[in-house]
Amino acid sequence: MEPILEIAALKKYYGKEPNLTRALDGISFQVMPGEFLGIMGSSGSGKSTLLNCIATVIAPTGGAVALHDKCITTLHGKALADYRGKEIGYLFQNFELIDNLTGRENILLPLALHGVSEGESRERLTKLADYLEVTDVLDKFPAQMSGGQKQRIAAARALILDPEIVLADEPTGALDSKNARTLMEKLSGLNADAGTTILMVTHD
Repeated sequence: MEPILEIAALKKYYGKEPNLTRALDGISFQVMPGEFLGIMGSSGSGKSTLLNCIATVIAPTGGAVALHDKCITTLHGKALADYRGKEIGYLFQNFELIDNLTGRENILLPLALHGVSEGESRERLTKLADYLEVTDVLDKFPAQMSGGQKQRIAAARALILDPEIVLADEPTGALDSKNARTLMEKLSGLNADAGTTILMVTHD
């Protein structure tokens, strides 16, 4: 079986000598299809930097990131937009929901941006909202939701386009223990039942 994601000698440096900071210094690993891989590390160890390089939020100083043998560090234009929008889903620690959109609108936004039909959008939304137990808050705004509800709405948004891999950046970091456990059970269920590939970084 070939890896779905391959990280090769990835580096991200900030500043210059003698004050050079090596956030990532030649890290290499593979993620296999259907794997739920967790990377643990203390605060400031480069976990979020790693995910941001994979997501092309920031450019690495050196090394390569490949999805299905396609080097994403050299993508531009539509190919880069498609990678960001369709091939990866990003689940943030602090939710990153749009405050003036309802839960429903936040989840559906990626579908609208990529021209998915109304019927298919409705079908995907219903299925995910039911699984993640957020049907009752779809018409609420983020300010009206609990932390656990916000994170499950954010998870639905990350999953709605059925990405090749989900990147989860300390997704339980802003949650209490009960909601953290619920979210992890849902992510583990998606991994086990649907074969969703997940790369999660955490300090827990």
